[in-house]
Amino acid sequence: MKIYAFIATAPMRMEQLLAEELRNMGALEVIETRTGASFRGPIETGYRACLWSRLANRILLPLANYPAATPEELYLGAQQVDWAQHFDVSNSFAVACNSSRSQISHSHFAALKIKDAIVDQFRERQDARPSIRLEQPDIQINLYLFQDHATLSLDLSGESLHRRGYREEGMSAPLKENLAAAILLRAGWPEIAANGGALIDPMCGSGTLPIEAALLAADIAPGLLRSHWGFLHWKQHDQPLWNSMLIAARERRESGLAQLPVIIGCDHDPKAVRAARANLDRAGLSGRLQIEQRDLSVSVSQINRSYGLLVTNPPYGERLGHTADLPALYQQLGSELKQHLRGWRAAVFTGKPELGKSLGLRARKIYSLFNGAMECNLLCFEVAPEWFVNERRFPTPLPAASRSEGANALANRLQKNMKHLSRWLKRERVTCFRLYDADLPEYALAIDCYEAIPRQIHVQEYQAPANIDPRRARLRLREALGVILDTLEIAQEQLHFKVRKQQKGVAQYEKLGSSGKYYAVEEGECRFLVNFDDYLDTGLFLDHRLTRRILEELASGRDFLNLFAYTGTASVYAAKGGAPTTTTIDMSNTYLQWAQRNMALNGFDSAEHRFIRADCVEWLRQGGDGRKYGLIFLDPPSFSTSKRMSATLDLQRDHVELIHNTAALLQPDGIMIFSNNLRSFRMQRERLSNLLVEDISRSTLPPDFQRNSRIHNVCRIRLKSGSV
Repeated sequence: MKIYAFIATAPMRMEQLLAEELRNMGALEVIETRTGASFRGPIETGYRACLWSRLANRILLPLANYPAATPEELYLGAQQVDWAQHFDVSNSFAVACNSSRSQISHSHFAALKIKDAIVDQFRERQDARPSIRLEQPDIQINLYLFQDHATLSLDLSGESLHRRGYREEGMSAPLKENLAAAILLRAGWPEIAANGGALIDPMCGSGTLPIEAALLAADIAPGLLRSHWGFLHWKQHDQPLWNSMLIAARERRESGLAQLPVIIGCDHDPKAVRAARANLDRAGLSGRLQIEQRDLSVSVSQINRSYGLLVTNPPYGERLGHTADLPALYQQLGSELKQHLRGWRAAVFTGKPELGKSLGLRARKIYSLFNGAMECNLLCFEVAPEWFVNERRFPTPLPAASRSEGANALANRLQKNMKHLSRWLKRERVTCFRLYDADLPEYALAIDCYEAIPRQIHVQEYQAPANIDPRRARLRLREALGVILDTLEIAQEQLHFKVRKQQKGVAQYEKLGSSGKYYAVEEGECRFLVNFDDYLDTGLFLDHRLTRRILEELASGRDFLNLFAYTGTASVYAAKGGAPTTTTIDMSNTYLQWAQRNMALNGFDSAEHRFIRADCVEWLRQGGDGRKYGLIFLDPPSFSTSKRMSATLDLQRDHVELIHNTAALLQPDGIMIFSNNLRSFRMQRERLSNLLVEDISRSTLPPDFQRNSRIHNVCRIRLKSGSV
């Protein structure tokens, strides 16, 4: 398979986005350049970039690179290309040139020299010459002169790719289509659309932003409407390959349109609305989007969706609008956002960033993009950040009518698991349990049930591998959420969703929200406070249910030490089991306070129960507090680092020192329960020769976690000289 080098050009400040887009297409060796990005691949990769790039201006196939400080060098270099390998005298061609920092600074003159070199070669070899046609020639040659070096390329795109083919009537200051696509990508629209969010542009002009939003959300190739391409008359063109790519793109379009979210464009100008509707019709999207003539206040106030993106390119006084009126317009836009679109994101594209202050909102991110020669800013806002969980809002569940056959398999599995666990749940009085743990690979979720009042369902999505199509994964997630709501017969407010990524350090404990809402749940004879929205974990590790019972059974008459205590659930069990004193240590003040509330909830709020805020690693290295303990629970994270820590903790690397330092605080007949959730953990027993180490992991796996025997590791550790 022949591998070609390609160049994709794009407007300034889109280079990073373009490179990412090309990598997602499967392009090889993608490198950002000052004018776009270079990449490599088979000819199919070049075709795919032409058809699918939303950001590029042109896709070029370099034919020659050579020094060209003089007109003679420029001419002779072009003569070295065998042009008959690329087109015939029966084809028309044209040459476009861009010159920068070169002695040959006149672009038109340089283009004429290349044209002469090509024509002269054909005359000498075939005694005939191809014709010149400036508008849509069969073959478009691109010359780029930079620092006296020439790059001659075949322009595969033929004309700029921002010309999608749907816009014939623009208003007085239209956005180019690829700039609109860049705005939508920077604003996070693909993710919002995948979650079922809506989009509105209340000042849509000729409709470029809503139409590009639909192309993105419906997985429609932006080049699908175009009929003219620069490679169609190229001698090495693979027409069967191109035909197959067009068929695949049309199939993706039909599939994507079925999942198109709500997209609305509004404008107060009837001429703009007529232009937008005409463009919509040419794009083949009539009836799929709403284009309405409405004032700003009406267009925003009538949105009845709880989540979405407002994106707009309001006037900023260069070609549209009276400058004196603009602050009031921006102030009105900010007011409408805060009043009617709480929970939404907003993206405002402006050539005058100072106008953004009139919105009355603080931008969470600001991106620089060029509208022609004008540098502009894209101001991105979250109108109500508390609605977002782990930087991703609750995805919209799919209704039953829109789900695939796989969703039925998930529903059946949930029913089967519930039936299988029901007798055990009733017998053991278990009210908080794991119902499902990625049982079906295509639905990679952990689903936990908490029988609070009312029942709460905590859903965590395991982060998909990089090779999984994110659009398909998102669709399956939305299917799964709909199945969960229906099968478990709960309202959407009872469903809590998060993304479970591999975490390091204190990331697993970082705050994700600020609801401040806690529920009291029961486990055996104990009660605990859980929080479903503000943190990645709820405050109660369900897989340690049996481990906590072991601590309760061992606690009678033993002073108890709880290290890396989190919310203190182990301390509650120890106190319940008869520990005379408990000492609960954690570095987080938030979790220590949570632990105190859990202890008080169970009636253990006396002075015998101490709470110490400390870095457990350093506290142990300093010899603790001088006390000896009859029972110690050591449950460290796999990895931890913090500004409050003197060093990092890597459990695999540091567990021997950690266990030795903890064992030094044991009474002669004391017992340590050592636990961790590092699935690759390997105990270095040969370095713990002074201790008796017994692996009890199997006996601590409750029925609802037996699908995965490596969910945690638990050991009982004693001093060799001691006795139980």
